[in-house]
Amino acid sequence: MLTLTSPVETPLHRLPAGMKLAASLAVAMVVFNVDDPKWLSAMVLATACIYAFLGLAFFRAGISALTFMLPFIVVVGIWHAVTGDIAGGGIIVLRLLISVSVANLVTMTTALLAMIALIERVARPLRLIGVPPRAVGLAVALAVRFVPVFRLRVETLLSAWRARSHRRPRPIIVVPVLLCLFDDAERVADALRARGGLQP
Repeated sequence: MLTLTSPVETPLHRLPAGMKLAASLAVAMVVFNVDDPKWLSAMVLATACIYAFLGLAFFRAGISALTFMLPFIVVVGIWHAVTGDIAGGGIIVLRLLISVSVANLVTMTTALLAMIALIERVARPLRLIGVPPRAVGLAVALAVRFVPVFRLRVETLLSAWRARSHRRPRPIIVVPVLLCLFDDAERVADALRARGGLQP
């Protein structure tokens, strides 16, 4: 499988995972308590500057990773245009851009093993209700790993559709995408069982 961690080494790679995660949570709390579009726009610009400061290759990879948000932005924009609340839609879009961009920045600059170790430490209190922290860490790791796999599956099926038809892809393509993901999930489950599952 693929990983979302950037191979381009940056100063943020050397910061502890806990510090970066705490900073992203703090940014999210601030963003959702700010209603001024000017301040939100300034935060979007500041986030873009951080990406650019870390290098052109990193900036391009970060922008590419954020393209999945375009459909959501379009839907939010159309809905608020129809309802006559364009200003409210703009605030939602800006908040979405900042939150996801900062989270993506943390993901790109943090090794997956470091993130899993952090999540397992944070999830230790869940032992009291019977939830093993290792299972939580593994679930997060698999979710992160499957994001690029999901994108690759969709792009492959869309390419196959275009190679066989001049018509635009239809929603029916969701079915083979889901079947591919179920097949991948079953293979991962078989691999985990063959290695002893979640037992230490």
